[in-house]
Amino acid sequence: MMKPKILLVPPDGSRPYSYGGVLTNLYYHQFTRAGKHVDILPALGTHAPMDSAELSAFFGEGIPPERFLVHDWRNGVEKIGEIPAEYVREVISDGIGGNMDSGGGNGVGTDSVFGETVRALFSQNIPVEISKYLTDPSYESILSIGQVVPHEVAGMANYTKNIVVGCGGSGFINASHMVGAAYGIERTQGKTNTPVRKLFDYAEERFLSRLPIVYALTVVESETLCGLFVGRGRAIFEKAAALSAERNITYVAEPIKNCVVNLGEGVRSTWLGNKAIYRTRMAIADGGSLLVLAPGVNRFGEDDENDRLIRKYGYSGRERVLSLCATEKDLQENLSVAAHLIHGSTDGRFTVTYAAPRLGREAVEAVGYRYMEWEEAVKLKDADGAYYIENPATGLWSLSGS
Repeated sequence: MMKPKILLVPPDGSRPYSYGGVLTNLYYHQFTRAGKHVDILPALGTHAPMDSAELSAFFGEGIPPERFLVHDWRNGVEKIGEIPAEYVREVISDGIGGNMDSGGGNGVGTDSVFGETVRALFSQNIPVEISKYLTDPSYESILSIGQVVPHEVAGMANYTKNIVVGCGGSGFINASHMVGAAYGIERTQGKTNTPVRKLFDYAEERFLSRLPIVYALTVVESETLCGLFVGRGRAIFEKAAALSAERNITYVAEPIKNCVVNLGEGVRSTWLGNKAIYRTRMAIADGGSLLVLAPGVNRFGEDDENDRLIRKYGYSGRERVLSLCATEKDLQENLSVAAHLIHGSTDGRFTVTYAAPRLGREAVEAVGYRYMEWEEAVKLKDADGAYYIENPATGLWSLSGS
């Protein structure tokens, strides 16, 4: 007789402080002892697959390598529904307090170029695609594990994001990221009622509800687990998000003039490393500076195509990226890259300098950032007047009252 099957869906190694690896190991052994067959599908999203050393480091010992599955966001997904274009335009327009066609507000309607671009991009329905492993009827239960923490696209990470983005397909990932860019990163981070979250909710209510998913949501402060919320329904997400807002958002009384952020050795791309920009931009002063210590960064995108597009177009500002979206097919087909370029651009409000010796000066400056040699940069984390952050992925920094 075949053993009952369980699918665990944890975060990948880019979330080292999520407790996702610890919980996955505990659940794996608990279910295995209960006589169940357990597979593990890390929610990679657009990230590169984990190698054997990374799997062992994050998930611990005692899990056979063959129990790990690999999510393929470009080719390994199944379409389970569509979100109507009319609904997408509605949630974006509602979010800015006006119609995309009329301008005004703080997001899509702030200028005609953005409004016209977004209207064109969302003239068709958004496909909801998820990993084929999730739709495999042989799994009697799916346990989605992950951390709720402020996030640049979703507002607060995890819950259904782990499924429709972490295990999602290119169509939904691309569209949802551009919706987040349209709404505005400053208006998104740390919030639960965002246009992107409404897309997640739509997918949950209409398409995901028939799948046997249970969520285990963590909240972590200073590498310490301070909350675990298990179940299904937006109520557990709201509770986790409220605790995260309390524990993971740092408010500063005055805008930060000189910010130094350390990514550590484990971050290998600006696709992940630009959390240094996303999570601090609400606290950095106009005319201020951000120095990113990036000893492990050796590329821009997490896969070859995204890396190529970032090198081709660069972090060149919102207006230029939007104009390129109107004319360049490769960006139109990879809107998550366009959104990433918008989020990673400061539009001249403050400077970004990367100390990334594995990338080098030529590559960094070619995409629009400043460059600093490592030996010089590492001394500045202890400089007078510098605001130092050890790991930007652990939270959000914001000006008091914003």
